[in-house]
Amino acid sequence: MTVDDAPLTEARLLAQRLGLQPLPVEGGLFRQTWAGPADGTGRPAGTAILVLLTSAPGDFSALHRLPVDEMWHFYRGDPLELLLLAPDGTDRLVPLGDFARGGPVQYVVRAGTWMGARVAPGGAWSLFGTTMAPGFLPADYEGGDARQLGARYPQQAALIRELCRDGAPLSMIYGKEGNEGDGNA
Repeated sequence: MTVDDAPLTEARLLAQRLGLQPLPVEGGLFRQTWAGPADGTGRPAGTAILVLLTSAPGDFSALHRLPVDEMWHFYRGDPLELLLLAPDGTDRLVPLGDFARGGPVQYVVRAGTWMGARVAPGGAWSLFGTTMAPGFLPADYEGGDARQLGARYPQQAALIRELCRDGAPLSMIYGKEGNEGDGNA
């Protein structure tokens, strides 16, 4: 092991200790830690997950949007860059956990906002969580298309391309044409 491998080795050990597994479609390693009681439609009152991202190529939270607000919580590791593309055409890059830049440790992403995240440049890994109330259902997930989002938010086109997976499913629902996946958020 080289010195540069040490942070990623620490991340692998943390993932093992926390029982994290690959998060289909979106990316990263995760584990659902809570789901509240379900209502008559099957939607839980709330859900919470842990997520680990690393600086390894392809390890990011792909751009997606949800129909419910989602609270992001920074726990440990290096800062996370959270790209937000609002319905009104504005954008914001939130430095979650970046205390030197005045970044927050919690941030609410409003329903309908496109969001994607990666470990901030120069970092090795980030451990964070998200909480939703009402809770997440796989049908809520809508993945982003780099071409469409880049045209709508040209000022962020380069980062949008980095946070989208070419040819990846845009849904977490099995059986949708051209899409398959599964996940909990």
